[in-house]
Amino acid sequence: MATWLSFFAEYNFQVEYKPGRLNVVADALSRRPDYALHKADANAIGVARTSTPSSSLLDDVRSAYTNDAVAKQLLDYFAAPSDKSRQRLAKHLRARVHRYRVHNGLLLYSTVDDNADRIVVPDDNELKLRITYAYNDAPTSGHQGREKTYLLLTRDFYWSHQYKWVRKYVRACEVCQRVKPAPFSQAPLQSLPTPSECWQSISMDFVFGLPPDNKRRTGIVVFVDQFNKMVHLAAVPAEVTAKQTARLFVDMVFRHHGMPIDIV
Repeated sequence: MATWLSFFAEYNFQVEYKPGRLNVVADALSRRPDYALHKADANAIGVARTSTPSSSLLDDVRSAYTNDAVAKQLLDYFAAPSDKSRQRLAKHLRARVHRYRVHNGLLLYSTVDDNADRIVVPDDNELKLRITYAYNDAPTSGHQGREKTYLLLTRDFYWSHQYKWVRKYVRACEVCQRVKPAPFSQAPLQSLPTPSECWQSISMDFVFGLPPDNKRRTGIVVFVDQFNKMVHLAAVPAEVTAKQTARLFVDMVFRHHGMPIDIV
């Protein structure tokens, strides 16, 4: 409610009540069938939000099997499974061959915990780097750190010493190291007094280290009203000055809402 009051305060109008039986024009517009909210299919939304490996990546996995001795053994076995071909497998593969299967030319592996199929990735470092990049560096992944990247990766792929690989990759990722939380305990937060009106008290903060825009600005300045949480923000360079910040404050806050009592 406070947000809408702040929004409507910028307009000069008078609210007049009309009974529904007299306000037929607005009532007719609100009942137009093409304005009705459509119920979405929950399953369709789930599929749309789930990132899946691209077909080109899967083709590269299939091609890399030819240069991997373990994958070749398993593919040869599943091409003509028998006791004799099973004996030709390496000992460590024979013990868990029941956890492998082949589907559309891809070797799949299921773990003991959940029996979910994962695509077996051959021992190809370049291919592993591409896959890990897609699950850590891509915009839909967001550099979530070692544990979450590992969980995302193991939903679709499997290879030996996978956790060790992800740990090493994240340690070498500059963005992951820059945005990870500090290992020190934080001071307790103190609540600010709640103002009685909009734009009496505002908070201001900077966020840096963002991808550059077309003017090579890598930060933003954020002004937030402490009463209704309305936000104004603008892109700023990494070396933003106090004078530039003051000019942004005048243009974005003072011009529209006047001078606040305090700025946090």
